[in-house]
Amino acid sequence: MEIGILKDNQLQEQPVFDYQDGCVYRIPALFYNRNNQTLLAFAEKRKTLKDSDAEKLVMKTGKLKEDDPNEIQWSELKEVGNALLPGHRTMNPCPVYEEKENTLYLFFICVENGSEEMCQINSGCNKARLCYITTTDDGENWSALTDLTPKLHEIRGWATFAVGPGHGLQTQSGRLIVPVYAYPNKPGSCASTSYALALYADHPYTEWKFGNMLETESGECQMAELLDDEGNYVVYCNARSTKGHRVEAVSQNKGVDFAKQTGSEGSEKLVETGDGCQGSVVSFPAQSEDADTKAEHNSNNTWRLYTHPTHVGNRVDLGVYLNKSPQDPDKWSKPCKIKEGISGYSDLAYVGKGWFVCLMERGEGEELNQISSVMFSYSQVEQGIGQ
Repeated sequence: MEIGILKDNQLQEQPVFDYQDGCVYRIPALFYNRNNQTLLAFAEKRKTLKDSDAEKLVMKTGKLKEDDPNEIQWSELKEVGNALLPGHRTMNPCPVYEEKENTLYLFFICVENGSEEMCQINSGCNKARLCYITTTDDGENWSALTDLTPKLHEIRGWATFAVGPGHGLQTQSGRLIVPVYAYPNKPGSCASTSYALALYADHPYTEWKFGNMLETESGECQMAELLDDEGNYVVYCNARSTKGHRVEAVSQNKGVDFAKQTGSEGSEKLVETGDGCQGSVVSFPAQSEDADTKAEHNSNNTWRLYTHPTHVGNRVDLGVYLNKSPQDPDKWSKPCKIKEGISGYSDLAYVGKGWFVCLMERGEGEELNQISSVMFSYSQVEQGIGQ
């Protein structure tokens, strides 16, 4: 398949979390506060590339520069000190925003030090805890940590689990949804298969519940709300897989149940990379022919944008895909590359007026050890995919 590319002179890649002083940064998460036009970027700070060497979460805030629409002014790095449990490492940042109360919930897992994911899967003994903190001032101050693990009985039946990574969402009804994947224990065998599901809460956001798992093997996931062909809001899930193609599913009841979305036989457009890689998805208003103008296009239709490495074997050449039809997985475009070379996990944010920001893993040499951002427009995507 021929892959388009957004040319270097169209994109301005900026370092956000740089490899330095022996620190490695992985697992990007991104949130855009449209009320004050501020980006919040999160990542894991690690001693090495190994998941078991994760330590804590770090963050930066970003401001869009009025005189240069392609550049973001990023703040100094700050450690998220309240996102810690003694004797645990903090992993998988997943921000979700409650707009009415101007509260950002930052979800993550805290994993017992020395316990690797595969050991938990093989033993069936979960060492991860589900936690969150909140902020009402874009991360200047954070609440104390809340550990939800004792309140959610399903976790006792899992070998391990994680959130996201990457952003969650608030639905039109006000429900907060956090994407999750878990390895349920199976009698007499190791918990070798994971399944995606939603964690959700309604106002006043004090009682969190798990929805039902997808019936199809599925891993790291992100979700977005779309309008279907009948004008109803549905929750779309895009999940990692080991089967060669992404898993796409839709919920008609705000994340409680998901049904796998299937296209015509053999038409899978979203090819998975190797044994799988995280990807990001975001919904946005359908754009007019004169996108990138100063006025936001007023449309009741929603489209999707998705980012993921485009190579079938290696985590290289991060691409962006477009779908203008919420109920048809056959309608994904071919990808256009927004990052050539080593690239892995990513997180998308729609910042309005036809513009997007992508926070993405990149590397020096052959290793994914740092994170950068890039800003691009819908019209650039259309040009890149040849539409």
